[in-house]
Amino acid sequence: MAERFDGKVVLVTGAGSGIGRASAQRFYAEGANVFLVDINAEGLADTMVQMPDSTRVHSMVADISLPEVCHATVTKTVEAFGQLDVLCNIAGILLTGRIEDITPEAWQRILQVNLTSVFFLCQAAVPQLAKTRGNIINMASTAALTGQAYSSPYGVTKAGVAMLTKSLSMELAERGIRVNAVCPGAVNTPLAATANFPQDATPRLIDKLISFYGFAEPAEIASLVAFIASDEARYMSGSVIPIDGAQTAG
Repeated sequence: MAERFDGKVVLVTGAGSGIGRASAQRFYAEGANVFLVDINAEGLADTMVQMPDSTRVHSMVADISLPEVCHATVTKTVEAFGQLDVLCNIAGILLTGRIEDITPEAWQRILQVNLTSVFFLCQAAVPQLAKTRGNIINMASTAALTGQAYSSPYGVTKAGVAMLTKSLSMELAERGIRVNAVCPGAVNTPLAATANFPQDATPRLIDKLISFYGFAEPAEIASLVAFIASDEARYMSGSVIPIDGAQTAG
């Protein structure tokens, strides 16, 4: 495999499982120095085990829902590797249920993790990415593109991520920073396993969440992430890209 990221520094949040772990592994396999962040210490350790060159990997157990932690994360990445070339905002949580069952605390938590953290990580990373003419990849969802029953808080946060991506792509273009978002459909991850739909939910609505091709694997999403982050995607910015097996095609 060509080492497209040889000498590059990539910060990946949500690296303890799922798409975050698969993306971190892909960047590492292609030569990058990777800084891994997750609130799940055990999952993060499992990811680290699969990256034997300790000189190219650092990790941090952190709750990125806090703006000050977002800034500290970028600072520690630069302290570890001297620069930042790619920011991958992949950490996220899922909240499902009927609207009348969503508590204020749950609403605030999903906003903080899925949207607020993305904003403040981008804010912290911009000065560093301007030096390297780097790029940002935000993890949105098909829930950002089409209404999905029983997951409205999740959809709101992911639509916010999509619009933040578009807005920043325009604002940061003059500084040479590309910003894109990936919108996966159903992916075989621990996050997807947390979906808890009402027992009497209409099956037809639930079926709309799964594509004709079933579930994707995290590595398939990571392949797209790596392409967008590479110089091969030099002309891509402001793109919000579905990878969903035709789930949102019609």
